[in-house]
Amino acid sequence: MTLFEVSGAVLTAVAIFGYINHRFIRLPDTLGTTVVGLVASLVLLLFGFSGSGVRQAQALIQHIDFSEVVFHGLLGLLLFAGSLHVNFSELKTRLLPIFLLATLGVVSSTLVVGYGLHYGLLLAGQPIPLLHCLVFGALISPTDPIAVLGILKKAGAPKNVELKITGESLFNDGTAVVAFLLLLGLASGKGAPTVGGTMLLLVKEVAGGIGLGLLLGWGVVRLLRDVDSYLVEILTTLAAAIGGYGLAEALHVSAPLTVVVAGLMVGNKGATRAMSEATREHLFSFWTLLDEILNLVLFGLIGIMILALSFGLENIVAAAIAIPVVLIARWLSVVVSLGLSRVERGSEPHAVKVLTWGGLRGGISIALALSLPQLEGRPMLITASYAVVLFSLLVQAPTLGPLIERLRREDAVPGRR
Repeated sequence: MTLFEVSGAVLTAVAIFGYINHRFIRLPDTLGTTVVGLVASLVLLLFGFSGSGVRQAQALIQHIDFSEVVFHGLLGLLLFAGSLHVNFSELKTRLLPIFLLATLGVVSSTLVVGYGLHYGLLLAGQPIPLLHCLVFGALISPTDPIAVLGILKKAGAPKNVELKITGESLFNDGTAVVAFLLLLGLASGKGAPTVGGTMLLLVKEVAGGIGLGLLLGWGVVRLLRDVDSYLVEILTTLAAAIGGYGLAEALHVSAPLTVVVAGLMVGNKGATRAMSEATREHLFSFWTLLDEILNLVLFGLIGIMILALSFGLENIVAAAIAIPVVLIARWLSVVVSLGLSRVERGSEPHAVKVLTWGGLRGGISIALALSLPQLEGRPMLITASYAVVLFSLLVQAPTLGPLIERLRREDAVPGRR
């Protein structure tokens, strides 16, 4: 099948999922699209596994390179759109806890998940090498900015907690990519990295991405000052998101950090200093609409990618172990990060609970898992990644708002705080 035919089939399927959800189920669009896609895929697998229709659907899924779609199609646009709407003046008031969550939090979670999954599978009689489990820990530990930003809009989290989750999800990709690449190199037998080499890679990825993003954002803001045509200005920001992401990859710096920093600059400095009122209205409306449409496509794809998974007993066991291990690791990383940031006690009594439950995983983790080479235990790690993401989207995300509301009611009862 051609790229055009595959794209048409995927968009048609996602549109049908969205219609069914809106007409009959009425969940939030992104979650509902995932649920309908997942149910449709499970129905095909359970009741028509030997049919030609299922084989055709599986052949279509095999034509979709999910990692390519996410990392070289959707991610740059979605990150730029998400950061465009973030108020940096509010974000910088919580830079220390955000920094710790995005660095120490990711590293500590990687270790806890890796060791927890390794020994859990060992006890279950399905051993996977420790290094391979640590690779899984690296790809599953960072919270997904696409999932987090979409859900937080409706969850009603306390402002300070929302800022932490938002900031962490936007900036933790740099740390996660470095950890993932280093551990994958070790697991693939490419030699042990030196301390100096690790630090150099970290500086190049993170500092390089931030530096390029600042330069790109500054350039876009300067261009927007000289133009008063919202069509040209929208096109300029599109070029910044797509072209900036590609340039960062060519320079081997963090592409996600590049577009996040550029989006923050355009959404803050550009909006106040370089745009007319009409441009602001059109540009932000365009990026909001694009963000929502691409989210539907991504979450719809997550729903139907289950057709590409293997459902052997060992994979189900890995999935069942991975979910609680990832939640425990998330809780520990939040406790350590907030403890070291010395957040004033009593001002955010439920921050650990909300940050733990609100640490959603999404398409980025699945994309990283599907990009794994033929390591021992690869099908188990992919299925475990998918299970954690689905648990995030279908259990944690819908219940985050009710959890926050229940905690507020508890605080309103005298003597409960």
